[in-house]
Amino acid sequence: MGSQSVKAITNQSQRKNFTKHLLNDIEALDEMIKTDAFEKGIQRVGAEQELCIVDRFFRPSFNALKILDQINDTHFTTELGLFNIEANLDPLKLEGKCFSQLENDLYELIAKAQKAAELVDKNKIILTGILPTFKRSDLVFKNMTPYQRYQTLNDVIKKVKGNDFRLKIRGIDELILDHESILFEACNTSFQVHLQVDLNEVIDKYNWSQAIAGPVLSLMTNSPMLLGKELWSETRIALFQQSVDIRNTSHLLREQKPRVSFGTDWVKSSILELFTDDITRYAALVTSDFDSESLEELQNGIKPELKALNLHNGTLYKWNRLCYGVAKNIAHLRIENRYIPSGPSIKDEIANAAFWIGVMQGMPEEYKNIWEKMAFKDARGNFIKAARTGMDTYFNWFGQGISAKELGINILLPMAEEGLKKSHIEKSDIDYYLGVIRKRIEKNISGSKWHVRSSRKLKEFMSADEANILLTYSLHKYQAEDIPVYQWELAKPFDKGFTHSQNQVYKVMTTEVFVVNQNDLVALIEKIMIWKNIHHLPIVNDSNAIVGIISSTTIAEADTTINDLTARDIMKKQIKTGYPEMPLDDAIMLMEKEKIGCLPILDNHVLVGILTNEDLKNIDNN
Repeated sequence: MGSQSVKAITNQSQRKNFTKHLLNDIEALDEMIKTDAFEKGIQRVGAEQELCIVDRFFRPSFNALKILDQINDTHFTTELGLFNIEANLDPLKLEGKCFSQLENDLYELIAKAQKAAELVDKNKIILTGILPTFKRSDLVFKNMTPYQRYQTLNDVIKKVKGNDFRLKIRGIDELILDHESILFEACNTSFQVHLQVDLNEVIDKYNWSQAIAGPVLSLMTNSPMLLGKELWSETRIALFQQSVDIRNTSHLLREQKPRVSFGTDWVKSSILELFTDDITRYAALVTSDFDSESLEELQNGIKPELKALNLHNGTLYKWNRLCYGVAKNIAHLRIENRYIPSGPSIKDEIANAAFWIGVMQGMPEEYKNIWEKMAFKDARGNFIKAARTGMDTYFNWFGQGISAKELGINILLPMAEEGLKKSHIEKSDIDYYLGVIRKRIEKNISGSKWHVRSSRKLKEFMSADEANILLTYSLHKYQAEDIPVYQWELAKPFDKGFTHSQNQVYKVMTTEVFVVNQNDLVALIEKIMIWKNIHHLPIVNDSNAIVGIISSTTIAEADTTINDLTARDIMKKQIKTGYPEMPLDDAIMLMEKEKIGCLPILDNHVLVGILTNEDLKNIDNN
């Protein structure tokens, strides 16, 4: 939904007008397909780079608009969140050393963004699928980019869905939370790659892009964590679908498909099927002002923009999306790959692009009419499995069971090499970028694996929040060295270049908090404290809200001869609490003033941590 001038459809008149233009666009596109009115004989590759902005402490920064003003380059634009920006690369002909050129172009754009960010409060640019230092308090409405198109989409989705915004993702850990807007979608940062395709092969190529999506994704995952939880190998897939899912209970009962989807079936007769199926399944949400009619323009020799169709298409988020475009009165078709994550490095991203395009170009002849050879649900199942388990996935590949690594080494990499040769890509580019993919497989390392291994190692020495900060620092450091992830060392707990700042509570608090219910027996509470070697336990009610606290001293002073003594009977009800961004000195002063040994930490009234005297001792020891 790239246009800034969009508005919600709020009345029947707007809906009728938009539908009229939408149907007119479909007729115009149908006529263009029948007359083959598209550019042919040339292929181009393009890309969109989404970037995260962090402050000097590697926490999300909300300076996107200031940084864009400082950059002052039309290649850059806003994103949904004020902690993101996007860089759009110029398309290149698919030939020669185009991937080296793409890398150089991307490097220059990111260097320009880095320079501008440094001038705005010493901010930094990070390439990552999901920023490790996100906190729930960052993802609130005030941090959405204050532009009409974003706020309109948010308002429309909230109106349809009501207040039923919930994330529920199960991986190694589990994340369940309610939220207030679509801003969680902005956690996702991707490297979207476009491949121009001729009309005469677009059906087979689009179907092929669906068939290979799972195996290709499995070798390039880079988003294993959200809010400190280890979830899917590519958590973006689940997060994106849920964060902009407008279905409520009634929609789910009649099985309406989500707007973020893999698709429902192969394309068999015409690419028109993709667009007509979308119009059938999904109501229009937004509209705009229309100055012309597409059919009328076509009759006058003008290739239409298909503004209504593109606008509707822009409110749907398929992982492989067919796009129509027109430039200098020449229309073209392209396939947009939306599942490739941002990062881990520029070289990794270009390798991902070269690998995907190589496999696309190397499609064997026998995989035309793919619906005769592979069930669509196998392709969709492979994609979900890849998102969950990455390089450790086991696929159903045309009836054969095969691991992601074996499929990559023995089938997809040779296919990609042939495809790039067929596209007249220079051997040096083919060898280098496909070599990056090969080394990942051989060394069993992806961006996701690096994140998880580094995070687990860091958490042996420091709090989860401090580990996330050091993890993000290490991302930035290795990206600056411009080397692919298979050459990265794991993040070091005591990196010499990292300034260990512990000036806020969230950096040192304990985040694995044990709680008990107010109706639990004191006898149980006493045992839990012994088993877990802890001296304080927050007490919650049936709504999981904190209502008191019990210390080992409280238990020692309690009259345990009373039968069935519960937490409610002895807990301290007047409790002091802190918040994650609270200055550590303020928290220490509060604890000393109140003569308390622990401080429960709440974020939006939710218990997220506890600061104890033991945590403070650990600071001194470090």
